[in-house]
Amino acid sequence: MAGRPYRVARPPSIVGLLLVAAVLTGCAVARPAERVELRVLQMNLCNSGMATGCYTGRAVGRAAEVIRAEAPDIVTLNEVCSDDVDILERVMTQVHAGRVVAAFQPARNGRTGEPYRCVNGQRYGVGVLAHIAAPYRGHTVHHGFYPAQDPADPEQRAWLCLNATGAYHACTTHLAYTSAELALAQCAHLLGVAVPQVQARSGQQPTVVSGDLNLRHGGSPDVRSCVPADYRHRHDGGVQQVMVTADSSVESVRSIGMDRATDHAAFLVTLAIRRQQDPQL
Repeated sequence: MAGRPYRVARPPSIVGLLLVAAVLTGCAVARPAERVELRVLQMNLCNSGMATGCYTGRAVGRAAEVIRAEAPDIVTLNEVCSDDVDILERVMTQVHAGRVVAAFQPARNGRTGEPYRCVNGQRYGVGVLAHIAAPYRGHTVHHGFYPAQDPADPEQRAWLCLNATGAYHACTTHLAYTSAELALAQCAHLLGVAVPQVQARSGQQPTVVSGDLNLRHGGSPDVRSCVPADYRHRHDGGVQQVMVTADSSVESVRSIGMDRATDHAAFLVTLAIRRQQDPQL
């Protein structure tokens, strides 16, 4: 058409495209944290065969019943033999879709340096079972022994943490029973040294620490003196404790009878954790 200029549209500049990409990338990173419910089940099964006052031979069977009924996401196990963890891991896989993983850490025999043994010859110690909802990104296991131990007790106490990559840390322990002051020193090492080192190696994620600490809320010494100020803390009225980092809230707690199969009720704690969503999803 005569008399009017014809303007050719220019393609977007490289700078403009980069700016758009940067904005879109920034939006992906800024996705809000998701709220995830975790059910944590703590059990001391007294299944070594050594403590005849609480050993019944029925504790693992009863634990399997509780896992089937409650479908916990994390199970922390104290006073168990290595095969007990394998049996209960199989039970966990029956009640959960997604990945179930397990870890076991034996106590150490202070006289021989070898793993401490149950009466049946299996290794004796603590365990963690963990259901990891999809997507499974892997997991790592961390463990160690406390620097403070009772020289008169051949059983040297250990701690164990399982890191579900991108999800949470789940830790357990069974502290010394011969001295409350020694148990407190072990608790202080766990929460002040060992767990922070795990978090530094595997990343800051919601962290659950659960176990039979042989310390009581309101006791002397008081278990609260080794719990970091920013942790949420619940107990079963006895020596079983569950502690979680401040990125989690405690929704409910409940004790579950074990039908006299062991000397401790199971302790179930429901948590709500805040977890940053993967920007790639």
